[in-house]
Amino acid sequence: MTLLRIMCAAGLSLGLLHARDLEINWTDVEGGGATLIVSPSGQALLVDTGFPGNGDRDAKRIADTIKSAGLKKIDVLEITHYHGDHVGGAAALSKLVPIDKFYDHGDSIEASTPQGAQLYDSYKALAGSKRVTVKPGDKIPLSGVDITVVSANGEVISKAINGGGGANEYCKDAQTKPEDKTENSRSVGFLLTYGKFKFLDLGDLTWDRELMLACPANKIGTVTLFQATHHGFSNGASGSPAFVWAIKPQVVIVNDGARKGFNADAYETIAKIPGIEGIWQLHRAVASDAAHNTSEQMIANVEEGAADQGKGIKVFATKDGKFTVTNARNAFSKNYAARQ
Repeated sequence: MTLLRIMCAAGLSLGLLHARDLEINWTDVEGGGATLIVSPSGQALLVDTGFPGNGDRDAKRIADTIKSAGLKKIDVLEITHYHGDHVGGAAALSKLVPIDKFYDHGDSIEASTPQGAQLYDSYKALAGSKRVTVKPGDKIPLSGVDITVVSANGEVISKAINGGGGANEYCKDAQTKPEDKTENSRSVGFLLTYGKFKFLDLGDLTWDRELMLACPANKIGTVTLFQATHHGFSNGASGSPAFVWAIKPQVVIVNDGARKGFNADAYETIAKIPGIEGIWQLHRAVASDAAHNTSEQMIANVEEGAADQGKGIKVFATKDGKFTVTNARNAFSKNYAARQ
């Protein structure tokens, strides 16, 4: 373990360090989204802000994660889409941590509903003139890493990146589904590249849009680490095998809730990824049996409700592709190395 990781484990500030590994944190927001990325330069990108309400539970948990990473602000807050479990905590978080810029996919397509309007109007008021709308192919600025937007506002990249572009063998018998017309399909998704390490996060991107990235050719190439789309594929709304198997992640992080997102079929899809080396879950999927959950050592929260401890998962990655995943509940860690 490097000095950096020892300091992080001890909760010590990193402000005096001149260099650091790439750091990715998943905060437990009970089945919502909150992924904090800290570049080697110390700049921070937060992807989504969890739910509103509950005594600002999610905003407070995210603020604690930010503090433990030695940060005093968020350089970029990216909102994948305007559902309450992704944008709901933004206003409360802004009162706890300064936010420099807000990135999003553009107008909400659910603003005609009362709940959709409330969420979107609150976000617009918060972001104000600091707001930036992205489209596929754009870059999200974070010093020391390359972040390419691969999906936004229902569209995906037109040209392959990251060595992709070859015919996808899994498309031949791929199941198709109707076009999704919710905010999920508008999700901002990106590929982060740090040397040999490649991290893919697509928010809640839906099955139909995954196939736009995957078939007839895989536009993404292969990745090192994948945040399972839509909290672990959410009962088949996401998680097309033709896409998931083509990108061949070595490790998958599932930001599920105890009863949200990650069912037995989703586990089977991930377990059949060619060359899969590790599956990590924020929550034990209580509706599934042990055979359809990962090893308990690799689950951050094994209880639900009042007994839930709100523990997260952390990754440290180096430019040569080596990375460590750690479970905050039990300090269990595993080391991996990128194949690319």
